[in-house]
Amino acid sequence: MAHIIVVGNEKGGSGKSTTCMHVGTALARLGFRVGALDLDLRQRSFGRYVENRRAYMARMGLTLPTPDYRELPEVAADSLAPGENAFDARLANAIAALEPVSDFIVIDCPGSHTRLSQVAHSLADTLITPLNDSFVDFDLLARVDPETGKVKGPSIYSEMVWNARQLRAQAGLKPIDWIVLRNRLGAQQMHNKKKVGAALEELSRRIGFRVAPGFSERVIFRELFPRGLTLLDLRDTGVDQLNLSNIAARQEVRDLVSELRLPGVRVDF
Repeated sequence: MAHIIVVGNEKGGSGKSTTCMHVGTALARLGFRVGALDLDLRQRSFGRYVENRRAYMARMGLTLPTPDYRELPEVAADSLAPGENAFDARLANAIAALEPVSDFIVIDCPGSHTRLSQVAHSLADTLITPLNDSFVDFDLLARVDPETGKVKGPSIYSEMVWNARQLRAQAGLKPIDWIVLRNRLGAQQMHNKKKVGAALEELSRRIGFRVAPGFSERVIFRELFPRGLTLLDLRDTGVDQLNLSNIAARQEVRDLVSELRLPGVRVDF
């Protein structure tokens, strides 16, 4: 069975699509077969990222390792079993089509609570939650006492992950490996950064996730999207000399893929 990687966060602007594209492309570069789904049926940022990549390759006459992106198939109402949810059937059909031809399936979830996102979380072997490094985004995971900074309890999103874990346990599936990704980390050791880090470490012990450094705030990520490229593609597209910022960003991608500890993956790009 394909190993399912779900990238989820109920707040927008945290870097979910950038994370999906870089993880998916990195795995494809390592020789794995990678399927891809975007469950944000309105914005489709991950889907558009892959479409931009396909268009760029066609325009430039290039072949680059690329995730096999699929749209969710439509289902006829009369094909549903009594009480079956149409979104459940669409996601199940998409995964059933990708699993025989994929080693990994990367799923991007919308920045809101939806039925599709809820079901996808229960399917995750690996769950990545990108988080902007601030207490505004930390509120996604837990409630914090404003006076002491102590964690008061888990948030609605954390409770959804807990429910997904319970469903997997009941089905006899292995536990979700949950990684919280600290994106847009500042270069300096600011006081707020230390407080967020301490709160994450405390919460990780209480509700069971691993904390990993993600992607720093860099202009290059915004520049790559229109061409569908990742930091791992630059040399293949004629960029022989990488500046220090790009080299550091490539290392962040390597570190992330290593930190995921995916089965059979040895990072050598």
